Amino acid sequence: MAKKVPVMEMFGPTIQGEGIVTGRKTMFVRTAGCDYACAWCDSAFTWNGTERGTLLTAQDIWTQFEEMATVDGVRNFNHITITGGNPALYNEPIDELIDIAHAHGVEIGLETQGSRWQPWFLKVDDLTISPKPPSSTMTTDWAVLDEIVEKLGNHSFSMKVVVFDEIDFDYAQTINRRYALDELYLSVGNDNATEAGDISSRLLQKLDWLWQQVLATPAMNNAKPLPQLHALVWANQRGV
Repeated sequence: MAKKVPVMEMFGPTIQGEGIVTGRKTMFVRTAGCDYACAWCDSAFTWNGTERGTLLTAQDIWTQFEEMATVDGVRNFNHITITGGNPALYNEPIDELIDIAHAHGVEIGLETQGSRWQPWFLKVDDLTISPKPPSSTMTTDWAVLDEIVEKLGNHSFSMKVVVFDEIDFDYAQTINRRYALDELYLSVGNDNATEAGDISSRLLQKLDWLWQQVLATPAMNNAKPLPQLHALVWANQRGV
C-alpha cells in the first residue's frame, strides 16, 4: 500500500517568491508537521494544531496538480515546490512524488531548515537549506547541519537565511563563513505574517536596511539580499 503524507494545502500555478528560484512559475504542496516552532513562522498552521491536513499519496498529489493546472489539455506547470512545515520529516511519499514529477519532465524545488537528512535530497532540482536565525528562537544543531552539507557533497543546493535584525545578520555571516559558500541568499523577515492589506512599504523599508548591511560588510560580498516577492505583491494572502 502506498504511503501517505499529511498535506495542509495545494495551490498554483503561482510565482515562487523566495531564494534561488524567485520568479519561477510553480505549483505548491505544503506538508503538515514541523520539528521547529519558529516565533515568526508564516505557516504556523502546519504545526500548531489550528488546522488539520489531509493524508494523500504521491500519486494523489500529482493527480490533483494536473486537475488544478491543465489548460486546453496542456499541463500549465513544469515545476513543483514542496514546502511545510518541514517536508524532511517524511521519506517514501516525498521520494515517490519526486520520481513521478521527474517522469513527467517536471522539476522539484524544496526548502528545509537543515534539521534532518533525507536521501531524496539528492534528487531535488532546487534544494534550499534555510537554517533558522536567533530571532526564530530555535537553536541550530550544527552537527546535523554539517552532516547534511557533507552528504550533499557536489549536489547542487543553495542556502538561505531569513534576516530580521543585526543578530540574525551576524548569524548569516556565521553560516556564510562556516560553509564557504559561493553565494548566500538572504530574505527579508516579515514581522507580522497576519497583517491585513498592503505590506509592501514595510517590507521595502526592511529590504533597504538589509541592503545597507550587505553593502557595508566585505564578508558578505557573495550575499544576495532579496525581498519575499510574493509578499510584496500579494501581502499575507494564503493560497497564492
